[in-house]
Amino acid sequence: MTARAPVAIIDIGSNSVRLVVYSGATRIPSVIFNEKVMAGLGRGIGKGGALGDAAQERALGALARFRLLLGQMGVAWVRVVATAAVREASNGKDFLGRIRALGFEPRLLSGEEEGRLAGLGVLSAIPEANGIVGDLGGGSLELVEVSGGLVKRSATLPFGVLRLDDLAASGRGAIAKVVAKRVEAAGFGGAAQGRVFYLVGGSWRALARLDLALIGHPLPITHQHDMSPQRPAELRETLRRVGSEEVRSIAEISVSRVPSLPRAAHLLDNLVGALGPAALVTSSFGIREGLLYNELGNAERRNDPLIEAAREAGVGLGRFAPHGDLVDRWIAPVFDDRPQAARLRLAACLLSDIAWAAHPDFRAERGIDMALHGNWVAIDAPGRVMLAQALFFAFGGGRTLPYPAIAALCTDAELVRAASWGLAMRLGQRLSGGVAAGLKGSRLVRKAEKLRLELDTEIAALSTEIVRRRLGGLAGALGLEPEIRITRR
Repeated sequence: MTARAPVAIIDIGSNSVRLVVYSGATRIPSVIFNEKVMAGLGRGIGKGGALGDAAQERALGALARFRLLLGQMGVAWVRVVATAAVREASNGKDFLGRIRALGFEPRLLSGEEEGRLAGLGVLSAIPEANGIVGDLGGGSLELVEVSGGLVKRSATLPFGVLRLDDLAASGRGAIAKVVAKRVEAAGFGGAAQGRVFYLVGGSWRALARLDLALIGHPLPITHQHDMSPQRPAELRETLRRVGSEEVRSIAEISVSRVPSLPRAAHLLDNLVGALGPAALVTSSFGIREGLLYNELGNAERRNDPLIEAAREAGVGLGRFAPHGDLVDRWIAPVFDDRPQAARLRLAACLLSDIAWAAHPDFRAERGIDMALHGNWVAIDAPGRVMLAQALFFAFGGGRTLPYPAIAALCTDAELVRAASWGLAMRLGQRLSGGVAAGLKGSRLVRKAEKLRLELDTEIAALSTEIVRRRLGGLAGALGLEPEIRITRR
């Protein structure tokens, strides 16, 4: 599969109908268009067993619009999937026929397929995921085990957000009893003990946004936001106390999600009790991204999504032929980074030429913004801060990252190390003029108490005062003495 030309997913869910268009790197394509309509197909399924006429018309109107947009965008292909509401409705087959009449080829997912795709979506963004995925939709909840890069067993439970009010109305404590019983019967009782429960779905993300707002997190990004197992009970109490109007005032939370938040928090609290996770982690990737990931071969799946996205950004924003990998190899001998740190260093190097088009006085800020707010995955908040620190220094920033609350997400040692990466990148880019040749004819060597820049005779003229000054700055940060040596090779 290639995502160089736009590709699209249409997800016909129990609560919403959504179109997402992707383009860019095959392994981790960027979202270039995202639109949803709250059709509410799942409302009333449990009572009458059929999709309501008004809900169908809202969904079909959205799909007709999407059909026109896809043609105008030049989308290469589109996958259309329908989930629990259509699957369970007595008139679901007829509704699928109406969708085909619009020119689409919808695929009705079984509960097992829905769970598998949700698990693949999480793995596409968090390759090391180990635990249970909970994909909460309007009509159902899929529980999926993931570990070792693989999706394993799954189960579908009737706990969609549109069904929770009816369940709660059956009596006090009904949700807790039914959740525990159903989870146990599905073979997932205690399945997340010592592991992570990954939260997928709009209602879970809205809870994560609420949590980020309440704690005043300095970097409020929902993907890979982690919460303690006790937090859902605290959020339930907060929602009971403050009321919906105050929640609506939180700009990050969609107004359409506010009514379902108390029930979603209630369900999550009871799932924590049934599954016993050690931590909760939100994933912005789910079924739609799982569909894209499912199109890839094994070799492409093994590519690191952070590195591939950084490489794509570097290619698109750099001046000359991309050589971020070479920059990383050039500075690597100076550092004794462990694999996770070395991975962040490589990502920084791949982005080491992205700010050249900004005004010189704001290039460092451009680097910070790209690191902190880029649509990266497979990176947590401290990792973003280290990336920002490296790019801040690479683009000539001051002595410290200018956002103390954000910098505090990292240790002092992590900030010092990332700053040193940035100084090394800055030296390499100045020496080489932003192209590869200068790096290929030189070496950065750390030996004893010296930081030595070795230059082949043919490029000795690249060593100027500014290069010596930047070498000295890096050496000082590392507690070493700078040295330049001209060599014959």
